[in-house]
Amino acid sequence: MIREWEDRDLPALMTIWNQVVSAGRFFPDKELLDLDGMRRMTERQVFTGVAEEDGRVQGLYILHPNGIGRCAHVANCGYMVAGDARGRGIGRQLVCHSLAKAGELGFAGVQFNAVVASNTGAIALYESLGFRRLGTVPGGYLTDAGPEDMHIYFHATEQNGSADSGVSTVLGDDAASGACAPSTARA
Repeated sequence: MIREWEDRDLPALMTIWNQVVSAGRFFPDKELLDLDGMRRMTERQVFTGVAEEDGRVQGLYILHPNGIGRCAHVANCGYMVAGDARGRGIGRQLVCHSLAKAGELGFAGVQFNAVVASNTGAIALYESLGFRRLGTVPGGYLTDAGPEDMHIYFHATEQNGSADSGVSTVLGDDAASGACAPSTARA
């Protein structure tokens, strides 16, 4: 089940956040958060979703505008799944929920600015859901081992019952497709 975060989730969210950030592999933040920092970060989002299973927080996503002003109509999201919960489809649930939530909130689409090239599980998931790779920034992500390429992805959302936000003319007619139906791809 995916739901909006609550205060009681903060310790689990902080643990997952810090686990992913400290790994340094696929998420750009460097600073670990304490409970107050986690609360502030969560409150700054337009929406924070929590994946809960059997009363335990398994993952989270954050949703906010990708830019300011004339770019604020496109959302950006970040996803994190607890290490012991990976491979069970929680990432897919989080991404699908975020696409629906972004559309519900009036965003024209979801853009990822920094999908690390070696994050093959996420790439397979995003592409299975209809995200389009728009380009690659050579060496745009710094790992402990050195620079790595990062990709930019986009997916249009359904807003007010319409999947066409004008983006399909740029990306092709199926840019808004890629339904969140069950699939064998897992993240």
